[in-house]
Amino acid sequence: MSNAQLASDAGYRLLAATGMHRGDRAYQQDQVQIFGHARVAGCALAVLADGMGGKSGGRKAADQVILTAQQLFERYAPNRDDAQSLLKQIVMEAHLMIKLTAITSEEEPHSTAAAFLVGPSRACEVIHAGDSRVYHFRGAEMLSRTIDHSYVQRLVDEGTVAEADANAHAQSNLLTGCLGTQADPPLTVKRIDPLEFGDSLLACSDGLWHYFTPRELGAIVHALPPREASEMLIAKARQRARGTGDNASLALVRIEALAD
Repeated sequence: MSNAQLASDAGYRLLAATGMHRGDRAYQQDQVQIFGHARVAGCALAVLADGMGGKSGGRKAADQVILTAQQLFERYAPNRDDAQSLLKQIVMEAHLMIKLTAITSEEEPHSTAAAFLVGPSRACEVIHAGDSRVYHFRGAEMLSRTIDHSYVQRLVDEGTVAEADANAHAQSNLLTGCLGTQADPPLTVKRIDPLEFGDSLLACSDGLWHYFTPRELGAIVHALPPREASEMLIAKARQRARGTGDNASLALVRIEALAD
């Protein structure tokens, strides 16, 4: 677990934490990071990647998502550059690098991506590809979440499968879009403007969200500081997995007003 506090000149602070567990898998193929902007207070980028592909292929793919995000964010100027364009560039450049890695890899590496960028004006941009999610909570209430690029989500959209039954579907792990495949990944972006004080953003892999309802997630991220909430979410996911858990990872950011 890691946590951080990022203050802004605009009267707010970002409380941030990440969490990750290998679960019951032999290898850790999730990666997650929260980057605070080096020059602009109150600006932060959270990036999560769930890698897939053999013993090391998935980890290499997830590492590439994080490395690409870090390199591009270091050059990002919030007052000049477009935030959505940055997020799209991260996904597409990581996608191309993963495809290049596949040329010399024994296994075909793929990765999901879920990221959100909080700007100095409390605007937030969200992007995802695959079934790693970003949730937006106001207090304990979920206002929105990303919609998975997956086969089961397509069945839910078509009305063939009820959303309540989606997690138990035998093909719940089949993705219709991710990084590293022959087809370009989907570039699904969303803007939240502005974030309000008390709002929380949660990016997480399917190894975590699979074990919670939105109501449960909202109750935990609202009741506890981000570090303690991250610890509880990982612990509960491990408990509910009953020895069959996937890699689990999360990035959690809460925006709070600075005290006078």
